[in-house]
Amino acid sequence: MNEYVLIITMSIAFLITVLLSPIFIPFLRKLKFGQSIREEGPQSHMKKTGTPTMGGVMIVVSIIITTLIMTAKFEQTNWFYSPSFLLIFVLFSYGFLGFLDDFIKVALKRNLGLTSKQKMFGQVLIAIIFYVILHMNDFPTYIAIPGTGLQFDLGLGYGVLVVLMIVGASNAVNLTDGLDGLLAGTAAIAFGVFGILAWYGVPQFEVTIFSLAVVGALLGFLVFNAHPAKVFMGDTGSLALGAAIAAIAILTKLEILLVIIGGVFVLETLSVIIQVISFKTTGKRVFRMSPLHHHYELKGWSEWRVVTTFWLVGLLFAALAVYIEVWVS
Repeated sequence: MNEYVLIITMSIAFLITVLLSPIFIPFLRKLKFGQSIREEGPQSHMKKTGTPTMGGVMIVVSIIITTLIMTAKFEQTNWFYSPSFLLIFVLFSYGFLGFLDDFIKVALKRNLGLTSKQKMFGQVLIAIIFYVILHMNDFPTYIAIPGTGLQFDLGLGYGVLVVLMIVGASNAVNLTDGLDGLLAGTAAIAFGVFGILAWYGVPQFEVTIFSLAVVGALLGFLVFNAHPAKVFMGDTGSLALGAAIAAIAILTKLEILLVIIGGVFVLETLSVIIQVISFKTTGKRVFRMSPLHHHYELKGWSEWRVVTTFWLVGLLFAALAVYIEVWVS
């Protein structure tokens, strides 16, 4: 497989998303599947009320179709255990969970969607199934420390790590989806890095194909999601992307490097944790509002400035991850 295949993969996913959007967005608008904006959020966001959501359906469909097309030539002794199946399984399952959450919000007019217990149960169950499939395939249970060559076998504890990674990443990425183009851009950068590392590492061609299919789909989505957004991806997209990037980190044995590659998502999550702990223990807020992107909005930054700054930070984290994995190792 040569570099042209990688370009073709991104191009197919990009075109599918771009071609689907002019059909799907009016359909969502016709069904009145518009975003409800929380009253406790920034007041400037109230003008976004009614913007079609559940655009993540286009992203998930584009990724799955592209992956199936581009991996059809790979001979599989057991497709059930292949990286393509595992990644599609996680993407689709979390996407469906997010779809239910979005549908309840926009169709049943319950702004919070699924209850936290319902959502957590679904996330944990899917992650456990993912791990069971890995375990049945004798997947290695060690983790490697980037840049050191050190490895530690976690044994049964690796299953706990897998579940925590997938559930944690899905929620961290979901928290980042708060501004026009913010998640689509930062996620495209993160998946792109994993695609590069999977290509130049072992290599893992199917993981590379999937990763770059995500990049293409997200770039296509950005055409309609960049400020001012004509559509939001909703939990359908954010939960699916978060779980998928954790699954990629696991399959490529880059579990720890996920913290760096997904540095923006980590910072967003930490800002929420710090805010909650500070308010509950001292009654004071560290940030004007969390997640972190809202803090900068309330400091007077324009939405576009916040988004492009976070994209830049994502690129810096990406460069650091490549440096550690490629040059230091």
